[in-house]
Amino acid sequence: MSEFWLTLVNSFTSAFGEAQALTAWEAVAVLLALAYLVFAMKGSIWCWAAAFTSTAIYTVLFWNVALLMESLLNVYYMAMAVYGYWMWTRGGNKHAGVNIVSWGLTTHIKLISVTAAISLVVGHFMATQTQAALPYLDAATTCFAVMTTYLVAKKVLENWIYWFIIDAVSIYLYVSKGLMLTAVLFILYLGMVVFGYFMWRKTMQQQSATGLNFSTGAV
Repeated sequence: MSEFWLTLVNSFTSAFGEAQALTAWEAVAVLLALAYLVFAMKGSIWCWAAAFTSTAIYTVLFWNVALLMESLLNVYYMAMAVYGYWMWTRGGNKHAGVNIVSWGLTTHIKLISVTAAISLVVGHFMATQTQAALPYLDAATTCFAVMTTYLVAKKVLENWIYWFIIDAVSIYLYVSKGLMLTAVLFILYLGMVVFGYFMWRKTMQQQSATGLNFSTGAV
């Protein structure tokens, strides 16, 4: 039993030591990531500028601590920041930006099933062919985050529900790799995504009241 606690203490001591070297750049990325979420909650296009810069920093940070899929995920985020900006400013039938929509349960079941299957395949590959840490967990958060980021760009209301689950799992992932500031950020995210969901739902209801189409069951 004493060996367990000794190992646990040593793990956290090592993690905090590694975190000191990452703190400066990680702090910048954390602030920009927070700015992204606040702007996204408000439906502001500035969220995509904050997202692009923050994810560029995280791409390097995650690569340096052997979270390979997390690093690649942030390259994808950079591309999605450009796509999201375009969708929110030029997307939609009238090319004036997309409105908030809600997808049906059947669509979400299909998305979850396909994404889960892909994450298992990716996780197996990472576990057997790479040096990635926590391969299956890393792959799962990556694959679901890829899917959910697309939902944000499309302004799908339920993206907030996916993010709550992804962020909860990610907290353990980041603590285990010494990214303490990012772990704290994701704890804050858990509360913010709840507010984001209700803010978007209120906006969607307002769209409904003005006669805008806001619900669809298909991608």
